[in-house]
Amino acid sequence: MSDSDGKKTLGVRGGGGSRSGQVKQSFSHGRTKNVVVETKRKRVVVPKPGGTKSGGGAAGGDPSRRPAGISDAEMERRLRALQAAKAREADDARERAEEEKRRADERERRRAEIEAKEREEREREEALKAKAEEDERKKREAEDAAKKAREDAAASRRAERSAASDPAPAAADPRAERATPTKSGVPTPRKTQGDRNDRDAAGKKRGRDDNRRSGKLTVNQALNGGGENRGRSLAAMRRKQERERRKSSGSGESREKIVRDVQLPETIVVQELANRMAERVADVVKTLMQNGIMATQNQSIDADTAELIIEEFGHKVVRVSDSDVEDVIHTIDDKEEDLKPRAPVVTIMGHVDHGKTSLLDAIRNAKVVAGEAGGITQHIGAYQVTTDGGQLITFLDTPGHAAFTSMRARGAQVTDIVVLVVAADDAVMPQTVEAIAHAKAAGVPMIVAINKVDKPEADPMKVRTALLQHEVVVEAMSGEVQDVEVSAKTGKGLDELLDAIALQSEILELKANPDRSANGAVIEAQLDVGRGPVATVLVQNGTLKQGDIFVVGEQWGKVRALINDKGERVKEAGPSQPVEVLGLNGTPEAGDVLNVVETEAQAREIADYREQAAKDKRAAAGAATTLEQLMAKAKADENVAELPILMKADVQGSAEAIVQAMEKIGNDEVRVRVLHSGVGAITESDIGLAEASGAPVFGFNVRANAPARNAANQKGVEIRYYSVIYDLVDDVKAAASGLLSNEIREKFIGYAEIRQVFKVTGIGKVAGCLVTEGIARRSAGVRLLRDNVVIHEGTLKTLKRFKDEVPEVQSGQECGMAFEAYDDIREGDVIEIFEREEVTRTLA
Repeated sequence: MSDSDGKKTLGVRGGGGSRSGQVKQSFSHGRTKNVVVETKRKRVVVPKPGGTKSGGGAAGGDPSRRPAGISDAEMERRLRALQAAKAREADDARERAEEEKRRADERERRRAEIEAKEREEREREEALKAKAEEDERKKREAEDAAKKAREDAAASRRAERSAASDPAPAAADPRAERATPTKSGVPTPRKTQGDRNDRDAAGKKRGRDDNRRSGKLTVNQALNGGGENRGRSLAAMRRKQERERRKSSGSGESREKIVRDVQLPETIVVQELANRMAERVADVVKTLMQNGIMATQNQSIDADTAELIIEEFGHKVVRVSDSDVEDVIHTIDDKEEDLKPRAPVVTIMGHVDHGKTSLLDAIRNAKVVAGEAGGITQHIGAYQVTTDGGQLITFLDTPGHAAFTSMRARGAQVTDIVVLVVAADDAVMPQTVEAIAHAKAAGVPMIVAINKVDKPEADPMKVRTALLQHEVVVEAMSGEVQDVEVSAKTGKGLDELLDAIALQSEILELKANPDRSANGAVIEAQLDVGRGPVATVLVQNGTLKQGDIFVVGEQWGKVRALINDKGERVKEAGPSQPVEVLGLNGTPEAGDVLNVVETEAQAREIADYREQAAKDKRAAAGAATTLEQLMAKAKADENVAELPILMKADVQGSAEAIVQAMEKIGNDEVRVRVLHSGVGAITESDIGLAEASGAPVFGFNVRANAPARNAANQKGVEIRYYSVIYDLVDDVKAAASGLLSNEIREKFIGYAEIRQVFKVTGIGKVAGCLVTEGIARRSAGVRLLRDNVVIHEGTLKTLKRFKDEVPEVQSGQECGMAFEAYDDIREGDVIEIFEREEVTRTLA
């Protein structure tokens, strides 16, 4: 395209009017160039407002064409409304046209800028390339000229010599080609101008090849124009390939859009929304920004916003409730042919110090008791043992202390067989009864192991008899419950115990399907400083593999590593195998169920839903329903002294047990309030919370980090460390007891009888008394009894023996007494004398 004066112009597609202008382009070495740019505007046809067909007036004015029952005023009103509607439509159309025109102008302006920049870059590159070629050509021409001069001089000398020797041949053909002698002595014809042009083209090609093989572009080469032959950028190459691919595939043919049913929960992450629509994330983010919502691909949006985006992309919305996210966890009914035998899960339960862990040590040939603080088990241990017969058995060792009730309950829920350990020298104790109740509630068979039979005072028959009171009838007493006499110290009866477990497992016919998605139960959870959240999981069905995505309680994660009970890393864990799972995003609760899901988005949605449900449940439980209930609770709390504490433990089970133990401490006057409990080291935020609430910080098998220690020293917060739960509970009880008010006790020390009443000036009435029992002291309290009814309680104003003031009067002696601010005394009244003492109270 060119204008009238012959200058080249740049045109933009589109009909309608045109607008021209000049663009000034700058090149290297100070050169500039003016280019005329012509922009053709798109013709927009705007309907004229208020325009009506000619027949409209006739319809309004001609009564014959007017609808029946319509008056002139009504018809006029309808016409005005129609005209107003058309005017609004025209205004809307005009606004849309202006907006479209503005957008088109903006697009054209941007495209012109981009084309101008690209054109400027191309021209700059061409200029650099032309300059380099011109320099190379001049250099070669200079070399050719010098060479030609030398050849001409040599030829002229040869011609002179030949002319002197033989002038006839030279004159015979003056147009004969001059020959240039070579090293071999054979003359070579001289090159013509066409041969020189061919040589120049070959030299240019050789120069380009040399530049292509020269490697990296240096600064000097770039400044001297040596980089004109370098390739385009990788992004430009990709864009070019994409354009060619679209052109070859026939992009002009519109592909049919696939309409999808998009499931939409209450909230959804932008990236997950794009995945469900099978659209690009960038397009979804761009559409959100066009609607005034600035959101990244990792942020969540509400369902109403997501519905607008889905409809804008042309898909269908399927609303689902929050609870529907858990439908991805399918309950698969395994086929009988898929089930394979699995190892039994055996839980060791019983009273504290009855030898549960020692018995398991003897079976495992290990020493676990030595590693437990105070010689008592405070964690659930999970181990696998292979018997001499080759059978694999999974053992769970539960603590026997009263505080670990929930741990024993969890152990009974995930187990197949319960081994009840009872010491032969101690018989049935409270935690033994509790273990029996847990086993019965879980509906699992029980085997009684009567331990410590090697002691002289052992009485196994006493144990069997005591178990009858709790409806546990052993085989020795014609029952169905197996009982084995064992000794963890000498190893007696261990083989019989393993045989009993194997027999019971054969009766149960334990099977599972290893070829499916895994599910299991969290036995214990902790926060490891080096490894992050770690959960001890007992796989119940399926096979848990490294890389599986799972959800457990309110947490989710991807299996980063699996560690068995021997500390070895394994690739997978089958049914009845306990493993430590690494890769969680948070510490789960002990007892949570682990389920493997397909995608991270599903796991995140389920975890978020469960977390929100748990928050709502806690909020509903802690909120008072009415104002009267809130006031009554506040009034009740006024009379109760609270001991606030913060507690951090090493594992989730210990933290749960300690919190439950703290809730049991206290009475109607004092109670212990756990402000915060968690898993992991004591941090600076814990110290800040303790300072704000005036609470001490207790660490159970954990320590405070350096910033927390410094903050505690500065703020005066007390940190106490414990490794045995007995010591922690005892100290908290002692601290809570200090909040109790001392008990006032009365001690009766004597009785006196009034024999006569005297009136003394300045003192008032004085009772002449005889001490009939005990002793009378001036500092003691007194009560005046008349007909065994208390009519006054107070203190003595004076106590005299004859005329002397005395501190006390013994039994059988007479004395004079006067009461403080009380004169109503009569003969025959009895005076009760007592002393008050304060007694320090403690919590049981």
